[in-house]
Amino acid sequence: MTAVTTTADRVAAVLRQHPVIDGHNDLLWEAREQVGYDFDRLDLAAGGTPTHTDLPRLRAGGVGGQFWSVFVPAELSGDDAVSATLEQIDAGHQMVARYGADLAFARTADDITAAWGSGRIASLLGAEGGHSINSSLATLRMLHVLGVRYMTLTHNSNVPWADSATDAPVLGGLSAFGVEVVREMNRIGMLVDLSHVSPGTMRDALRVAEVPAIFSHSSARAVADSPRNAPDDVLESLRDNRGVCMVTFVPKFVNPDAAAWQAEAVAAAAEAGVTQGDGPAFEAWGKDYVRRTSPAPGATLQDVVRHCEHIREVAGVDHVGVGGDYDGVGQLPDGLEDVSCYPALLEALADRGWSDDDLGKLTSGNIVRVLGEAEEVARRLQAERGPSLATIAELDGVRA
Repeated sequence: MTAVTTTADRVAAVLRQHPVIDGHNDLLWEAREQVGYDFDRLDLAAGGTPTHTDLPRLRAGGVGGQFWSVFVPAELSGDDAVSATLEQIDAGHQMVARYGADLAFARTADDITAAWGSGRIASLLGAEGGHSINSSLATLRMLHVLGVRYMTLTHNSNVPWADSATDAPVLGGLSAFGVEVVREMNRIGMLVDLSHVSPGTMRDALRVAEVPAIFSHSSARAVADSPRNAPDDVLESLRDNRGVCMVTFVPKFVNPDAAAWQAEAVAAAAEAGVTQGDGPAFEAWGKDYVRRTSPAPGATLQDVVRHCEHIREVAGVDHVGVGGDYDGVGQLPDGLEDVSCYPALLEALADRGWSDDDLGKLTSGNIVRVLGEAEEVARRLQAERGPSLATIAELDGVRA
């Protein structure tokens, strides 16, 4: 008699061959905020931490790779932003070293494969926001030397050379220096991350990109009308660019009602003279808004399923991944409460007809391909041109 294979068995088999590589996790900032990076007080090996992420739950979730965000708030600028970013990078290296039996630092696609061969979780770094380089291409290059493998061009506020999705547009996209940032990222092999940026910035970056780009934690704007999501024309351009959109789990980005609630809150804040780019002031205003009105609607696993399916329909299955944003948000969808929950998402997709090959591309196949292609093109570009010495003063007439 042939054994019946359950959906859970199918997913477990997929994860053994193609573990999840998640595009964005903010554990390092949580470690800074909660315990000042003291992993004696936040022991990831023990499990049950007051975070969405720890080692037992990563294992339970079938995670084989994580881009750890080296996020710093957009309110930090200049040298303060650079220093805080370096502290985050240091924390990432220290965390991987401390838990070396479970984590392996990764800089390349081959490093990911090697980590899997030793039974460890590949650990990559991603800088969340162009303010981290203080408009300096040399600083960008040094972040790459330290292991940062993507940079989100903006966070919630504009930078001098790129517009954010959640700030008042100034440039309409990228400035001349912003274009040079993208070209230099391509040359050194650092992925261009288009989460958090305005549609104009998305389109400008994809127009000039010489290698695949990513959205490390964004979803589909046609499904939930949030400025943090990618419009369909951008998803089509991302397909042509061979990039990947890593679907996020944030309720206000995946649930249409939650996105509409957020839009209403942002509009009310703007009337009061507060914008999302104002950082702490906006957060304080938002808490008061919730007290005066009602909490934002939640989301479910099925909301995330709809985004995965829409991106597959528009861009193709070769261009979708996952970027949960665990430890970067206070609320998560029902069924996706922490990093142990990825199998539930895969089971839901399998039940909707996704093949094992489709699921393997979503979990890690697509992002590993993108990393490999970026490395290959970077080698060619480095043979063709040296480091850019351009400055924002030279290209944009702006003092750094």
